[in-house]
Amino acid sequence: MEINDRIRMIIESHQLSAGAFADRIGVQRSNVSHILTGRNKPGFEFLEKVLLAFPKVQAHWLITGKHLKQEGSINLQAEPVQQPEPKPYVIPQSNQSAADAEKKVVKIVTFYDDFTFETYMPSPQRSKDNG
Repeated sequence: MEINDRIRMIIESHQLSAGAFADRIGVQRSNVSHILTGRNKPGFEFLEKVLLAFPKVQAHWLITGKHLKQEGSINLQAEPVQQPEPKPYVIPQSNQSAADAEKKVVKIVTFYDDFTFETYMPSPQRSKDNG
């Protein structure tokens, strides 16, 4: 997949026309047209404008087409993973074990349809003794 294909993916995932994309990143429409057709390769300033306008796009992926090996990254070349049916959330009963009562959420990862993700890690709760 070439860089112009990845730029096209960004445009399509945000449901923009090429002209609206050009307006959003602040470049001439002909620049986008030339890049999408493969006539020109995007320069640093063009890529910088894309990344500033679309902060959830990973710079490494945009430039190389590969995701960095980090937790939560998505490999666009991989086959889709069959996900199990989500289990309904059950409110714990008062007879839960002490071990279950001590469980705390340490990380929440949200995946988006434009192949980006966000990780939320709650800050540790301070006890009343710690002020």
